[in-house]
Amino acid sequence: MKKNIAILLVFIFASAALIAQPPASKEQQDLERQRQELKRELEQAQELLNKNKKSTKENLTYLQQINHKLHIQSRVVDNINREINLMDNTIYKSQRDINKLKLLLDTLKQEYARSMVYAYKNRSNADFLNFIFSSNGFNDAIKRITYLKSYRNYREMQGENILRTQAMLKERITDLNSNKQKKSVVLQVQNKEVSTLKEQQDEKNKVVASLKAQSKELNNQIAAKKKQMQKVNNAIAAAIKRAVEDAKKAATAKAIEDRKKKEADVKDETAGSTAKTTTPKKAAPPAAKQASVLLATEADVTLNTNFERNKGNLPWPVNSGYILLRFGSNKLDNGVEVNSQGISIGSNIGNDVKAIFDGEVMLVNNYDDVQMVVVKHGRYFTGYSNISGVTISKGQKVRVGQVIGKVAANLDGVGAVDLQISNEQSEMNPEIWLKRK
Repeated sequence: MKKNIAILLVFIFASAALIAQPPASKEQQDLERQRQELKRELEQAQELLNKNKKSTKENLTYLQQINHKLHIQSRVVDNINREINLMDNTIYKSQRDINKLKLLLDTLKQEYARSMVYAYKNRSNADFLNFIFSSNGFNDAIKRITYLKSYRNYREMQGENILRTQAMLKERITDLNSNKQKKSVVLQVQNKEVSTLKEQQDEKNKVVASLKAQSKELNNQIAAKKKQMQKVNNAIAAAIKRAVEDAKKAATAKAIEDRKKKEADVKDETAGSTAKTTTPKKAAPPAAKQASVLLATEADVTLNTNFERNKGNLPWPVNSGYILLRFGSNKLDNGVEVNSQGISIGSNIGNDVKAIFDGEVMLVNNYDDVQMVVVKHGRYFTGYSNISGVTISKGQKVRVGQVIGKVAANLDGVGAVDLQISNEQSEMNPEIWLKRK
């Protein structure tokens, strides 16, 4: 009997541990947080799309905005699919727990029934007294009394475990039904979002067809955009070249000054050598080769190092925005290809444009009724173009997050700011430097 009691207790506690309802998983929390972020992104994308639809006709930027919204909508559908998969897994586990609890409940009832039959057959007090007094000695009698008490407690525990297991079974059935209802609601949402995705895809196809029908006008738009991009690229390249040349001139002037100072020191030492004998000084070790002429001072080196350490964690130049044009080759749906040395970030016209890191303003320039700013960060440069209302000037020190201007309308009449990151050698992809949204 003792062995049966021990086995049953182990079975009960092990089953209870397996069936214990876990809290909401991290994956569920992440999905909910992602869903809220996507909802905000979708609202912002729709707001921009509605504004631009009223103010401009169909153009490449409008098509890119539709693509952006389609991308968000696809992520919404993917989020819902992942939630459904998670629910299916939860429903499966709930059903498995219910089956285990039913098996456990049947076992508990069978054990309880056997113990009740045994108690009924041995219900006479005389039987209990005979059981005790038939012991071989006092210690044996004590053990038998302890056993009878344990057996009584065991029967009470059996009844409590049956009630507890019934309550757990009822809770699991309730959870199962609740999860099934939630899944039904999510499936309806899924159908709605998939239908919305299809509608947006149809709208995109109409815009693509319309743009193809306007091939001449479209080519003019692309030519104008490329011409404007080239102006910006040339201005940034010129600003970097001037910065390098100025740094070289400063380095040459410093080298001449150091040489003259050294020559003067040698003359002083020669003149004094007739008066007394001096121990010759050890020659100073050669200076370490400088990584870049732009890192002439300790402050430049520190700024440059901090900029590099923040790769992938730099703030966006606008509080809310999305990528209209990516770095490198951009193949649009209508077959057009546009190469960009930076990224174009769509945002509301008039939104603040902010410096993405500390630095010194190297250029403030006007082109095509808009402005551009170039900021130096050690040997790195950030270029902000297609902005207006610039509030800083050349030579000024700026801090990360400082407002330097406002988002202006691009050639399509849509709000956008262009961002470039480069050094004296090459252009870099700003997306891998900015924080991931």
